[in-house]
Amino acid sequence: MYEQEFPVRLAMLRTKKGISARDMSLSIGQNAGYINNIETGKALPSMSAFFFICEYLDITPKDFFDLDSKQPKELNDLIANLKKLNARQLENISCLVKDLIR
Repeated sequence: MYEQEFPVRLAMLRTKKGISARDMSLSIGQNAGYINNIETGKALPSMSAFFFICEYLDITPKDFFDLDSKQPKELNDLIANLKKLNARQLENISCLVKDLIR
């Protein structure tokens, strides 16, 4: 991911969660302007801070970098529930999804 995409992705995921940059910064144990500095391109997080950011957003690092996924947490929750279904139920859901995207 390019340095320009990282701040945009972080801002999108944070905004979707409905939390301010200041509150997120403080929640992950950083100074009040930490997330704002990342989102404005003034800084990049360390690897450990990135893991805290992902944990706070309730997503995996892989989810963070999957730019096609606009709702990674919801998608992960759906996949977890799909794993609980039997073959017939999965086939029914698959048909429904195919019908919805047509």
